Order: sequence, then structure tokens, then C-alpha cells
Amino acid sequence: MKNKIKLVLAFSMFLSISVNAQQTIKLYQGKAPGSENWTQKEAQMYSDLFKTEVVYNVSDPSLLVYQVPKGVKNTGTAIVIAPGGGFQSLSINREGKELAEILSKKGITAFVLKYRLNKTETNDPAREMMDKLKDRAAFEKNALATIKLAAEDGKNALNYVRTNASKYGIDVKKVGIIGFSAGSTVAMETVLVNKPELLPDFVANIYGGPRPELLSVAVPDKKIPMFVCAASDDQLKLAPRSIQMYNKWLEAGQSVELHMYSKGGHGFGTGKQNLPVDSWEIRFEEWLKLQGFLN
Repeated sequence: MKNKIKLVLAFSMFLSISVNAQQTIKLYQGKAPGSENWTQKEAQMYSDLFKTEVVYNVSDPSLLVYQVPKGVKNTGTAIVIAPGGGFQSLSINREGKELAEILSKKGITAFVLKYRLNKTETNDPAREMMDKLKDRAAFEKNALATIKLAAEDGKNALNYVRTNASKYGIDVKKVGIIGFSAGSTVAMETVLVNKPELLPDFVANIYGGPRPELLSVAVPDKKIPMFVCAASDDQLKLAPRSIQMYNKWLEAGQSVELHMYSKGGHGFGTGKQNLPVDSWEIRFEEWLKLQGFLN
């Protein structure tokens, strides 16, 4: 009897893994426009600083696809997930794959975006980023060219999802994007600096630090509800930018929801700290339901 139980459990685990298997989609045919001469090779490592896996030296943008598992009702909603990492790396698990798995099991087709990053000159991209952030103004200025390329990757990701909507059972009017930290800059660029036909249908800004110039860009006429979440004790002191973006949406008459936790720091993602901030993802699901994107 025990052996049968073990066999059933093992088979169940296999099914669980198989339904979440990834499919990788290249965003461009050949070299990505604007970075044709880049030679860095994409790599992945465990960051002692971030306490999670990070991807770095991305020069060939791609999407990791998490389809709705069999037996789960497809809501028709799709979401592009842009991890953060200061445009030096991507917190690929805590701000990407883990959320993709959670949402796919809720009936949402999720696409984790690997967008283009600054070239890493050391063997520790996370610490290299923190060193550069000691002079934030210089860092943001030097990263601007890469930010613009990453923004194009975000726009092309949304375009891929809509163009291939029938393949995944997606409603072209239910395609959104969520960004974490630097990834929120990518997400907000797709909303504020984009062609009308490529605009997302909803956006989520998680402890984001969109470049200040975006605050002066007009909000689109299209109704794009926004979810904002951050912590007041953010080590990078980005909480005020989240509030500024919230106010911008509110003043434009757009639907917006803000969750500002007293503790949580920067980069909490899907990690657990035994704090109220751990439940942010539940609040996000509730918001998706309220907006009609998660039934």
C-alpha cells in the first residue's frame, strides 16, 4: 500500500512539473535591432547578494512561456512579466518564473521577458550594479541607451502575445504587463512611450523606479488600470516614485490601486519574510478579478 502511495505521489509531482514546462520564444529573427554588435553571452548564477538566481548579459531577448495547465480554465488573460535587476541582471525566479507559475495555475498565460541588459564586466552582476548605484544620476544616464532597447523588447513582447493570441487561447483585449524594479521601467515605457495599437490593457508597477522623465509624459487616452505596490523601507528609496506614478494615474482619471507596506524592503518579489508584504500577490489577484482579468 505504501509503495502505491509513493507511486501516486511521484506521478503527481511529474504532472505538476510537466504542465509548467517552459517554451522559449526569441523576440527577434537574427540580431536584435540596436545591439547587433553585442558579443556578451547570456549566463545565469546564484547571487549571494540577492539570495536568488539571476540572469545577466542578455543580448538576445526572449520570452519564457507558461501556458495554462490542462484542467485549469483559461481566462483568456495574458501577462508579460519583466523581472528587475537594475538593467545589470534579472531576478529571474523571484520576479519572474515563480509568479508565472502561480498565475498560469489561475488561468492566465504568463510570459517571462528576458530583456536586454548592460554588459557585466565582473563575475558578480548584482554587486556590480550596487556599486554603480552609488552615483544614481550617472548610473541612470549611462544606462539610458540600454533602457530604451529594453523598452523596445517590452513592446515587442506585447506584440508577440497579441499576434499569437489564438495559439494560446488569449483574448487580445486582455493582455497586460507587470514589472519589478527596473522591469517596471520597461513596463511603464510600454504604456507611456508606445504606439496606441501596442498599448497593454493593464499594468502593474512593483517597487518600480521608472526614469523621472516618464512622469512628464501624458497618460494615454486608452483606459489602462494600474496596480502599484512597494515598501516604505525600500533600500533604494524608490517608494516616492511609486507614489508619484499613482498620483499621475489618479489625476488623469485612470483606475489605479496602491499598496504601500511599511516593511518589505526592495526586491521582495515572491519571497517570504513573514511580513504583511508577503501577501501582495494575493492583493494583485484580487485586483485582477476586480478589473475583469481573472474570473
